[in-house]
Amino acid sequence: MVDTPPAVRLQDLTPLPYQQALAAHLQAHEPEVWHWAASAEAREAHASAVRTALLRNSYRLDADAHPDLHAHAQLAAQRLGVTARITLYQAPSGATNGAMNAAIHCVPGEAHIVLSGPLLERLQGPELQAVLGHELAHYLLWERDSGIYHVVDRMLHATAADPRADASHLQAARRFALYTEAFADRGACVACGALEPAVSALIKVETGLTQVNVASYLAQAEEICADPTLQTRGTSHPEVFVRARAMRLWTERQHDAEDWLASALEGPLDLGTLDMLGQQRVGALTRGAIAQLLQRPFLQSASLLAHARRFFPDFAPPASAMPPPEPVPAGLHDYLASVLVDFVAADPELDDITLAAALGLAEALGCAEPFEQRVVKDLRFPKRSLTRVKREATALLDKAATSHTQPAAV
Repeated sequence: MVDTPPAVRLQDLTPLPYQQALAAHLQAHEPEVWHWAASAEAREAHASAVRTALLRNSYRLDADAHPDLHAHAQLAAQRLGVTARITLYQAPSGATNGAMNAAIHCVPGEAHIVLSGPLLERLQGPELQAVLGHELAHYLLWERDSGIYHVVDRMLHATAADPRADASHLQAARRFALYTEAFADRGACVACGALEPAVSALIKVETGLTQVNVASYLAQAEEICADPTLQTRGTSHPEVFVRARAMRLWTERQHDAEDWLASALEGPLDLGTLDMLGQQRVGALTRGAIAQLLQRPFLQSASLLAHARRFFPDFAPPASAMPPPEPVPAGLHDYLASVLVDFVAADPELDDITLAAALGLAEALGCAEPFEQRVVKDLRFPKRSLTRVKREATALLDKAATSHTQPAAV
């Protein structure tokens, strides 16, 4: 048995930081689309389509014929605080090729759960509560906070299906789906009151086994997740080992539960996999790097300030000295190296002064190697001259600072 502390509580089940940040971003930056997705007309059209499709394509599991199943559903709902009317269905065997699964279709005040494959034969008691609770947690998420997370989900699905969608929108849709599953997994633990049946149900659904050893699998998950570079490859659901470890960390209230989950689902910040929130972060890092470079008054030439305002029209150099910058993720090294090279070339009248400052900044940011390579290749700057500027950088910057502060000759 796996020891689960009495910490599996409904009050701990809150939207994850990524979900909250993405909802705030879309409300602020896509107000027209948000208004449409949140409209009563759009929600009612969606509800009508859901009800019709389920009646046509599934077998309804009425409470009179399946009292035990409905009892488990009601207990899971009670533990989650879900008061919606619950309707259960069994999908045709051909719909999923016999594989076990469950899915929920949410409409206001109604939770329609569709079971697939031999779930009712393979899962027992608390395991069924966990699976039903996982699906009901979707409903809980969609209905809380005036339904904003359902609006986010519908916006992202519509955007991802549009051939004009940017890569950042597709990344956001993928990550929101992954986080939604992580939220629902936590709901499964609340619904069955413990970690073990939630993990057991997850493994059985994934493997089709009738008996599993949860402790053994959690140890297996720890072995896999010991890799510090681990990142899920899932498109809508994380791998089972990721989900199992995430549930364990959460039920045990481990201090690094949220940070580890973010690392596993998002990975490091990388220019090639940016979502909308990542674009904001890169924008902030870019602005910060430019401000670091131009914080010295003698580098605030008209040409360099004009170049900075090509990135940010409202850019203004910092009024006081900034603290040293932190190194940036490796996935941004080439990008920031290119940004710095552009500034080195933006004002030839400053001679080697901008290069001297950029060399120090590139070192602090962690992108010194690609920066120097680009200086030599893109600017055709001789390696010998680059070595000289690196050696004399401090003296060059001190001299420029002194010259800038000296009063002009009368």
